[in-house]
Order: sequence, then structure tokens, then C-alpha cells
Amino acid sequence: MTETHFRVEIDSDGIALATWDMPGRSMNVVTTEVIAELSDIVERVAGDAAIKGCVVTSGKESFSGGADLTMLQGLGLEYARLAREEGEEEAMRFFFEESRKLSLVYRRLETCGKPFAAAVHGTCLGGAFELALACHYRVLSSEDATRVGLPEIKVGLFPGAGGTQRVPRLMQTGDALQMLFRGEQIRALMAKNMGLAHEVAKRDEIVEKAKSWIRAGGSPVAPWDQPKFKAPSGKVYSPGGMMIWPPANAIYRRETHDNYPAAKAILQSVYEGLQLPMDLALRVESRYFAQILRSKEAAAMIRTLFLSKGELEKGARRPAGEAATSLKTVGIVGAGFMGAGVAYVTAQAGLDVILVDRDQEAADKGKSYSHKLMTDQINKGRAKSAEREALLGRITATPDYGALAACDLVIEAVFEDPKVKAEVIARVEAAIRPDCIFASNTSTLPISGLAQASRRPEAFIGIHFFSPVEKMLLVEIINGSQTGERALATALDYVRAIRKTPIVVGDARGFFANRCVGAYLLEGHLMLAEGIPPAMIENLARMAGMPVGPLSLNDEVGIDLALRVVRATKAQVGEGAVNPDQEQILSVMVEREGRLGRKNAKGFYDYPDKGQGPKRLWPDLGSVGGFPQAPDEIDRGEVKHRLLVVQALEAARTVEEGVVTDPREADVGSVLGFGFAPFTGGALSYIDGMGATAFVALARRLEAKHGPRFAPPRILVDMAERGTTFYRSEPARTAA
Repeated sequence: MTETHFRVEIDSDGIALATWDMPGRSMNVVTTEVIAELSDIVERVAGDAAIKGCVVTSGKESFSGGADLTMLQGLGLEYARLAREEGEEEAMRFFFEESRKLSLVYRRLETCGKPFAAAVHGTCLGGAFELALACHYRVLSSEDATRVGLPEIKVGLFPGAGGTQRVPRLMQTGDALQMLFRGEQIRALMAKNMGLAHEVAKRDEIVEKAKSWIRAGGSPVAPWDQPKFKAPSGKVYSPGGMMIWPPANAIYRRETHDNYPAAKAILQSVYEGLQLPMDLALRVESRYFAQILRSKEAAAMIRTLFLSKGELEKGARRPAGEAATSLKTVGIVGAGFMGAGVAYVTAQAGLDVILVDRDQEAADKGKSYSHKLMTDQINKGRAKSAEREALLGRITATPDYGALAACDLVIEAVFEDPKVKAEVIARVEAAIRPDCIFASNTSTLPISGLAQASRRPEAFIGIHFFSPVEKMLLVEIINGSQTGERALATALDYVRAIRKTPIVVGDARGFFANRCVGAYLLEGHLMLAEGIPPAMIENLARMAGMPVGPLSLNDEVGIDLALRVVRATKAQVGEGAVNPDQEQILSVMVEREGRLGRKNAKGFYDYPDKGQGPKRLWPDLGSVGGFPQAPDEIDRGEVKHRLLVVQALEAARTVEEGVVTDPREADVGSVLGFGFAPFTGGALSYIDGMGATAFVALARRLEAKHGPRFAPPRILVDMAERGTTFYRSEPARTAA
């Protein structure tokens, strides 16, 4: 057997140690070659009487991140080829057999007659954790870096190598479904308490603990292969089972609105599989897996949330000729909510921070935000006091601009007023080194205009964070008209250092994300003005796939801020740039009713005191909008289309205008930045998935009924005429 991805060593006790260590990779991943080599190892262990058992571990810092999803994409391409050349039936047969190869190897490992144990340190996710679950014994490292889980649902898939069958046979069905639906990463001790692992030990002891289990006569028979095995929750068709499945189905529908086929497949696989012996159950799982793998939702989510996201994080838009920067100290001017959040994530990445505000009290208040966030982590058992002190030690809070002299990058996060920002730019540039890059965390103001106050516009760039900074993954990097490549490279290197996802956009009011968000908020306001019941607006938005309705989102960003943006736009661009109905609603909410949003616990929703119950729509909200329409007469499908189409149209316009030049950035940005229906793959993938011809027709129907904001831009009309997509510039070939 050729050992390329695994090293196999047999000790004096006859125990094999298979160390997974893929050459040329920082992380092990499951590939076609890995599957084949693992299969050979299983057969060698099973067929050699001198080998008593096998321990599987990793030679890298982490066990494995799971399957290489490009392998799964390759299966789809081969399916399409076979379908054209040999017919649909042959293509489907090939696809099914290939997509279950990993599951078959794991089942062979589980039933080969020799005990297998997994010794896991670091990340062990997806197909890699399914390997561990197929082993008869699992020892996890006690170090904080160790995480296990099945996160496939987050990219539109589900665990297809035994995860949906082994997990429900290890824990209560309700808990298993919750784990599979959430796709969260689980710490070692929690995994043991959940029944997913047998033992937790120090990192340098996990292999020996696994070997000791084999030496002590560890059983090579999985619990579910024992004749008298009973699932933890009993039979599906039993009084206990009927306490689980009806609520599980209701929860699935409440959380997904049937938008995520993978979530439904999880429910079906577990439900059907628990009624069958393991081999048949795994076959059922494989059939659902093959079905989901070919779904448009999985294809779109894999492309956007795995491939494109990964490419952008690795520097797909970084100028090739610029040397890597070595950032050590970052200055942040403005210690308010945004600046304090930027200081926290920067210090969390191990960089030194100079946090500047108008006086020491304001600067200290900004630093205290990091103290609060770290304390919250400590209280949840996710951090230690020493880590908090170390992080706080990296933040220097001061009113002295002179302290910025040591910085490699300075980010201003002061009030959204060009005059205020111009004053800050002058003070900062008087203090920093000539090679220091200056960035503005503006959310709407064009960078080229702000750069007019700079003596070094080539070193001036926009770095737009989203709120709350510590939770939001996306960062918009905005090139001004004179921004140089070194500034862009530095900004991208910084975003990578703080482990967020960057998109590079051109300079325009609102850039990319806020333009799309603004269109979404506007549509919600206009629906309210039309008399559509507020609860319908909010609920149908979530049913369309948005994480929150437009009214709820407006409460989060501030209704007063929305009113300021509308009036600033009218003043700077002209009256035709704003909708009077929207301005009227915002004016009434803010100036007549004093309802600013969550910030003063009064907005489109009422926010009770903490612990006093959930937020509820303001009972008098109907008086703000138009004459109430009868709910039964409202076209629910049209409402959902309006809320998504209006955002997708704005995204298309940003491409037409050159604000966005890479469709990957529009899709990643729309999902991570404002939660655009993730199952679609993003705003542009939503158009591609529907097809430009159908999308343009839909937009024109909405335009005829609701006005010119739904008019399709020229770029979409041209795509419809040519039969192209954002990801494919040539018309699709049709099968002969």
C-alpha cells in the first residue's frame, strides 16, 4: 500500500497508528485519494492477524475540517457530462454510487472485526467527525482548540457519511436533531457529556489513551450492531416518539419555511433511518444525500459560503505585486460603539491598539467595551481571566493623537459628518508616519470626497465594518478614486488578520451593502404606507428567507438614522432621490412619536425591560401607515418577491455601475452583510438561479404595478437577451 496521506506504524503490541498528514496542506481534508487510502488501511488492518486494532489521529495542528467541497462539485460536473452522453439513468447511478463511497468506507471500518479508535485534537468537522463517529472509541483533546461537529447544513448540505444515523443512536432524538440543524462546533467536554465521545484527555495523552482502550480488549462492534440495541429515545412509533416528531416537524417549518431542502432531508433521514437496521439506514441517508447534493440550493450555498468566501479570505482581490504587510499596531480614532468594537476585534487578533477619543474618560469607556465582551466570554466558559487581561493589555486608551506615531494603520470611526471627519484626518496625518495607511470606517460617505481632506489620498481607503463588529463577519473595503494598491493590500491584510471576510467595492454613496439594505428598508416602509399589515410584512420577509423583517432591521440600525440618511440624500442629491412616503413615515415615527428604534426601546416594535418578555410590534403602528388592506386579499407571493427582487435589482445596478466588479463579492457580501436569503447563494445568484429572462419579466410585472424602482437595469436586459448569467458570460449549451 502506498502511504501518501496517512503514515501507518505498528507498535510492539500490534496496534496500528494511522496518522493523517496530507502533504502540502495546512489542514487535512477528505478527498477522493484520502477515501481510497483510508479504505486500503481498513483492509490491511482487517486482513492482518498480527494487527489487533488501529488508532486514527492527525499529524497536523487540527484533525480535519472535513470534505473538500470541490470534490463534490466535481461529481456534479461529471453527472452533467454523463447525462448528456449516456443518459439520465446512468448519470444518476454513477452519482449515487460515487456520493456514498465515503459512507461505505466508514461502514466497512465499523464492521471489519477490528477495533478502531479516534484520537482527536483541534478542529474535527463534517466528514472527519463522521470518521470519528464510525470508530468504536473516541478520545478528544482537552485543549480549547478542540471542536467537533457536523456543520454541513451551513452550506446547504447535510452529513452524508453516517452522521444522520450515528448521532441519533448516540443521544436523544430531539438533541440529535438540534445538533444536526444548528451545525455548531462543540467543545470536547460538552461532546463527551452529549455521548459523542468516550474520553477527554490532555493532548499528549490522547493517542496512548486510545491505544490503551484497544489493549484492554476494546470491542470492534458498534452499539447499534449489538442484537439488543435500543435507540436512546426508543422507537419512532411509540408514545415517546410521538412526543418528538410532530414538534420536530413544526420547528423545522418555523425555522426554515421550507427554503432549505437539506434541513428537510435531515428530518427525513433520521425519521426513516431510526426505523431500519444500520446498513439500510445508511442507504436511505445516501439517497437523500445524493438528492441534496444535486439541488440548486446546495450548489449556490457551496459556491458562495465555501468556495467564494474562502477565495476572498485568502486574498483573491489582493494586488499581486504588493509585498505582504506586517501589521503590529493599529490606531482607532473614535471610541464609540463602532470604534470600541473595532478595537476589540483588533486586539483579539493579537495586534496592539491605540484607541483615541476626545478625552481620557471617553477613551476609557471605549476600552471598557472590550472588558465587557471578554467578561461575557469568561462567564460562558469560553475564555479565561488571563486572556482578558492580555487582551486589555494590548489596548492603550488615550486622548493623545501623538500616540498614533507608532501605528501601521489608522482607522477613524467618528461621527458621520464630512466636517468632523476632515478635522480628524488633519489631526491624524499630523501625527502618523509617512508610510502609515489611513482608513475611514464610513458607512455612506464617498471615500473620494473624504480623501480631499487628506494630504496623501493614495494612502487613504475605506474600511467599513458592520454592527456589531464582534459578530458581523463582513468588511467592505472601499477604493477611492486615488487609492493606491499598497493601501488596498494593507487593508486586505488587516481584515485577514482579524479573521473577517473582505469584499472590495468601488466608491459610491452607500457602497454595496447599504444600498441593498436601503432598498429593503424602503420596500418595508412603502408596504406599511400601502396599508399592508406590519405583521405580514415582517413574517413574509422571514418566509422569503431574510433573517429579520425590514421594520425590525430598521429598529436595529435606528429609525432616526434612517431619517437622517433620507434627508441628507435629499439635500445632497435632490428631492427626486427620496420617496416622500418613506420620509413621511420616518418623520412621524421620530419627530411626532419619539420612536427611534431599539436604542430607546420604542420603534416599529416595543421593547420591554430585559427579562420582561419578547419585543412586540407597536400596537398603534397601523395609524402610521396607509388605510389597512384586508390580509386575505394580499398576494403573499408578490410581497415576498418584492422584498427580495428590490435588493437583487440594487445589487445588479452596483455591478452595472462598476461598484462591484466580481460577482463573488456581491453574493458573499449580501449573505454575510445583510443576510440575503442564504439558500439562494446571494443577491446575484438569486437572479442567476431564476434565470435573467424570468427575473426581468418578474421585475417588469412589479414595475408596472409598483413603480420604477423595479425597472430592470440594462445589464439584466442584455443578459436576458444573450442567455448569460453573472457567473457565465457565454450562453449555456443545450444538450443535443
